[in-house]
Amino acid sequence: MNKSELVQEVARLSGLTHEVSDTVVTAAFERIIEALVKGEHVELRGLGTFGVRQRHARAGRNPKTGAPVSVPARKVPFFKMGKELRAILNPRPAPATARP
Repeated sequence: MNKSELVQEVARLSGLTHEVSDTVVTAAFERIIEALVKGEHVELRGLGTFGVRQRHARAGRNPKTGAPVSVPARKVPFFKMGKELRAILNPRPAPATARP
């Protein structure tokens, strides 16, 4: 699902116009991004947590030439799945029944 499909679903489920739904989805995404830029975590119950992690500088190599390359430190976004989403995606198998 991409953003335009999400906007269509929000419009369909809420009865709002496409323009209003686009504004709502865009505003939600912008607030999440703003929080991440500030270094805050964003927790959406039932879905998971968005956050930012720091990766340290390291030595890498150019895969084409094999020459060493310095990879600078950087911040990377991460997502940690919530328990509810994990349970939906990975349902527990039914227990095996013993046969007499």
